[in-house]
Amino acid sequence: MLQSLFIKNYALIAELNIQFHQGFSVITGETGAGKSILLGAIGLLLGQRAETRMIKTGESRCLIEAEFNLEGCDLESFFTANDLDFDGRTCILRRELTAAGKSRAFINDTPAQVSQLRELGSRLIDIHSQHQNLLLSQEDFQLSVVDIVADDSHVRQHYTSLYNTFCDATRRLEAARKAAQRGREDEDYMRFQLSQLEELNLQTGRLAEAEQEARQLEHAEEIREALYLADLCLNGDGGQQTGVTSLLRDAARQLQSIAAMLPEAQTLAERIQSCEIELKDITGETSSMAEHIEVDPSRLQAVTEWLSAVYSQQQKHHVQTEEALIALTEDFRQRLSVLDNSDEELQRLEAEVVEAQTALLAEGKKLTAMRERAAVEVEKQMQELLAPLGIPNVRFKVEIHPRSTPDASGLDQVVFLFSANKNSALQPISAIASGGEIARVMLSLKALISGAVSLPTIIFDEIDTGVSGHIAERMAQMMRQMGCGGRQVISITHLPQIAALGSHHYRVYKEDDESSTTSHIVELTPEERVTELGHMLSGAELTEAAIQNAKSLLDNV
Repeated sequence: MLQSLFIKNYALIAELNIQFHQGFSVITGETGAGKSILLGAIGLLLGQRAETRMIKTGESRCLIEAEFNLEGCDLESFFTANDLDFDGRTCILRRELTAAGKSRAFINDTPAQVSQLRELGSRLIDIHSQHQNLLLSQEDFQLSVVDIVADDSHVRQHYTSLYNTFCDATRRLEAARKAAQRGREDEDYMRFQLSQLEELNLQTGRLAEAEQEARQLEHAEEIREALYLADLCLNGDGGQQTGVTSLLRDAARQLQSIAAMLPEAQTLAERIQSCEIELKDITGETSSMAEHIEVDPSRLQAVTEWLSAVYSQQQKHHVQTEEALIALTEDFRQRLSVLDNSDEELQRLEAEVVEAQTALLAEGKKLTAMRERAAVEVEKQMQELLAPLGIPNVRFKVEIHPRSTPDASGLDQVVFLFSANKNSALQPISAIASGGEIARVMLSLKALISGAVSLPTIIFDEIDTGVSGHIAERMAQMMRQMGCGGRQVISITHLPQIAALGSHHYRVYKEDDESSTTSHIVELTPEERVTELGHMLSGAELTEAAIQNAKSLLDNV
């Protein structure tokens, strides 16, 4: 329940701090006095979009804050899920907006997302404005009314889960069918490309090895000549040219000959001997390599042709590396494997779709049965609620038709049919109901579903449009009845018959000074209520007859 509302620097409101009460309250005031501004401020607390033009002219920021009584609202799970403080009794929502365009939201002084405000607000207040009467013609609204009365949320949630499973299975099947079709169209191309790639027998590292082999084969003569000369330098020619290893042996012998006189010479000789051993190994490897280097034009041609084929495939498939070609080969294999097994895969996916559809239809039929039972109750209660509102011959019917295909809401289409007169055929309510009739139907629907949902506060913004006299009084009695049992109902109205039945009465008015216009709201005393109702009855000039009429209206409460 909304306990208090504080507004500062919002639109025409400089500062406002007002307390609200349980039960049925009314708000009155002249057109343009600021009633819509009040609703706009509450809307910000419910997560509506904030705009800088909402800030009072000349001010840098605005603030809207409301305190709610949460007893009996069953909201602990929301606060726990969002890691918010919760004492089980009260909650404070706050919204701040600066001229720089920054908007901040708080729940119990904890910074919150606007989406959190919106979710919490939807469980605290229902604001019924005039444009919401258009909802009556929308199928999803009519369906939601039936679902609320049916109390089928648990079944609908399960149905929604099954519907999502069915849609996922259908999408997978359709994707597989399209992939199979594309695969069949590209099968010859893929098999040809795969055969060319498989002929290369690609393996990681083979390209680098082949490139190295090609370089050796191309320069075989040059390599063999270099190895021969290196061997000659190391070993000599056995004649005039002395090799490095022979010179090293001579140097070691010379050093050993003086080792007795110069001990350090022995160490140098041993180091030279180590070098000689290493050079002997190098000499052996050089000789062996020279013997194995062959000029092989046929091998060179084979390696060159293989490399050329690899480079051609890289260019053809727009890849740069051997690994990319290997991955492409495997991709072709996998796609062809899928294609080869596509019939079995399609059969498996089709079976999944059938299974999901069977489960969906079974749950959908449960939902339909609950809605059909609820439809009877809606028809009965709506006729009982509408008859006292000046439509004694009302007929109200809820038709439920099967959808051509299931959707997220179920298997059903719901249509509200309405007739206000005995000789009028039932027709969709949006096609025949007048403005006043729609207002009464909407109020009756709100009264019907208010008992099924634990919504603590309902605000009606001129729900009385198109009605007057005793019909307005009966609508007020209905709202007053809705305010019993701990619920809070607030009606913004221009009709004295409705205003008189409020347990609490607030007046919105504008006040001008030399520089600005500001809106105010005050709770009226019993004497002030008489005056306000008198003005509503007689206009600007307050007559004695209007005063007496106002007192009579209040005495009849």
